[in-house]
Amino acid sequence: MALRLSRSIIGEAEARAVNRVLLEDGYLGMGNEVRLFEEELAAFLGVAAEQVVTVNTGTAALHLAVEAIAPRGGGEVLVPSLTFVASFQAIAAAGCAPVACDCLPGTGTLDLRDAEKRLSAKTFAVMPVDYASNPWRLDEVHDFAARKGLRVVEDAAHAFGCRSRGRTVGSFGDMVCFSFDGIKNITSGEGGCVVSFDFPAARRIADARLLSVEGDTQKRFAGARSWDPDVTRQGWRYHMSNIMAALGRVQLARLETEFGPARRALAARYRERLAGLAGVAFLQTDPADYIVPHILPVRVLNGRKNAVKDSLAAGGIPTGTHYRPNHLLTYFGGGAVRLPATEQLYGELLTLPLHPGLTGQDVDDICAALRSAL
Repeated sequence: MALRLSRSIIGEAEARAVNRVLLEDGYLGMGNEVRLFEEELAAFLGVAAEQVVTVNTGTAALHLAVEAIAPRGGGEVLVPSLTFVASFQAIAAAGCAPVACDCLPGTGTLDLRDAEKRLSAKTFAVMPVDYASNPWRLDEVHDFAARKGLRVVEDAAHAFGCRSRGRTVGSFGDMVCFSFDGIKNITSGEGGCVVSFDFPAARRIADARLLSVEGDTQKRFAGARSWDPDVTRQGWRYHMSNIMAALGRVQLARLETEFGPARRALAARYRERLAGLAGVAFLQTDPADYIVPHILPVRVLNGRKNAVKDSLAAGGIPTGTHYRPNHLLTYFGGGAVRLPATEQLYGELLTLPLHPGLTGQDVDDICAALRSAL
């Protein structure tokens, strides 16, 4: 098989689980399988089941989390520009304004000093992004939010299975949002979830994913429906299906025994093989953190990124750029503000192949090609 930058790792166990829902359970929408997935996610994270609300995408998770805590009439959310556009679109979809902030050049994560400069009377939340699975100093983010009276909506799309100073990401915080799309640390095909430490907000999110039909979640989990409902607020059709949940349950069971160790071993091999190579730098992580890497971006220095990217492509090695900063996108300002560290990283970051389907020899070959390219 040709090298892939990222890919889903799906096997017979996932196929059997989906087959069971299709041919035995017979109900494909949101029901008991989703309930079980939420309970198993809660057990993995060490939180109450009612704190976990699964949805159909990670973007939906962010949207509903912001919407659940936004003030009437909207407001502003501080968010690093170096993130997938989903973060910005989710804030905008909730009727709020994303305020692009600079990142730390060594980590690619939110620069709190820059964020503080962008506070206004309309700011109600901050959205740290665990870029490249790096939960960099989340305690500092929460301390900053507490001092400024802000809510925290953590975009942990990359960070499922990671630990911040011994605590599993999603086991603490305010609102934590995960993605389970096809190439994440675990997948349900598409999908995501919100983990809310605000119980009323969790109930609002659970309703909102089902068009804000009040209490419909529990009826669906019991195999029933709300046939004569009232609706008092905006809702969305964002719920997860039993098919997705069946796939996700098997993937969750494989995370700590297969996917996590494989991703960590491959990332460590990259670091070992590229150690001391002039012109390439890895992003900094906290040694106290446990990282299960979703992607592996490196910095190609001295203006050589594009030439290196082209050389690798010529050798059949795919690479990516995570991401074009949102403040440069037309819809979000088109470069009206300048974020120097973010723009510098954008010119350097090159994502190398990483997924549990890679072998150690694949990594060795990629590193040899990178050395040759440089």
